[in-house]
Amino acid sequence: MYNSADFIHYGVIASAVAINSISVGIGQGLTSCSALSAINRQASSRGDIMRVALIGMTLIETVALLALIIAILLLVNTSPEASNYFEYLAEIGIGCAISITGFIIGLASSIPAQAACHAVARQPLFTQRIFGFMLMTQVLIQTPIISALIVSLFIQGQASSATMLTDSLRLIASGLCVGVGSIGPAIGLSIFSHAAINGVGRNPKAYNKILSFTFVSEAIIETPIIFCLVIAVILLFIVQRPTTYTMIDGVIFIAAALCTGLGTLGAGISSGITGAAACSEIADNPDNHHLLSRTSMLAQGLIETIVIYSVVLSLLMLLFK
Repeated sequence: MYNSADFIHYGVIASAVAINSISVGIGQGLTSCSALSAINRQASSRGDIMRVALIGMTLIETVALLALIIAILLLVNTSPEASNYFEYLAEIGIGCAISITGFIIGLASSIPAQAACHAVARQPLFTQRIFGFMLMTQVLIQTPIISALIVSLFIQGQASSATMLTDSLRLIASGLCVGVGSIGPAIGLSIFSHAAINGVGRNPKAYNKILSFTFVSEAIIETPIIFCLVIAVILLFIVQRPTTYTMIDGVIFIAAALCTGLGTLGAGISSGITGAAACSEIADNPDNHHLLSRTSMLAQGLIETIVIYSVVLSLLMLLFK
């Protein structure tokens, strides 16, 4: 007979695909809507607009594909014998990493595609560069799902050795840190990419200046994801003393994960808004590029320090508990 562990196991498998499919479907629908609106505005560029939209939608679908891979791996590794409750409980960490990250990335990665469709309609002779800009920003937005995939694979590898509740909570915390931590940076990256592509569409002459600023600014916005990955790795490999675990340790694992994950939320969004404002101004005033970019990067750097406070506190909880 099936028990609660089996419901958890199959629930994680189903939710990983279902939740990601919802966001991907909405993202592709929004991209299609933008493509139709852009074609209505510039019918002579319908071929270029459709090409941009289709490639953009294909990249959005990558999120659902990665979730499907994880679901298949979990399904293939289902034990036909008596299930280990703590092993299947630990798989909730995989669900947190893939489902939370995939849901936000599926929506966020549609923003560059939508902006690119309108930019091509506005500047049809600049299609190739707009297309390349869209690809670059979409790939950068999707980097958190790669971190989630890696963490999920490690959680799956360790789940079979979970023998107590605190083991499961440690692995859940690892996935939760990556999942929650991807929300703010992903939103920030999407806000920035929309402003950058829109700026290129308004003023193609500012392309080179916006491009160089984009590389630096998006790297700053993505920095919190690296911090989350560091905490997740510590939870996976460094904090492992099964013989000395107590229930309070499990609480500390979850608290440390949420501390870092939630700590990136405001910083990621605010950094994206700051960079987006600079992009818009650079498009309007390319001659002020150096002043605007330096000011924006200084502001973004100060915003990112907030995440460091969260990371330090998480490290103290994990390493000196």
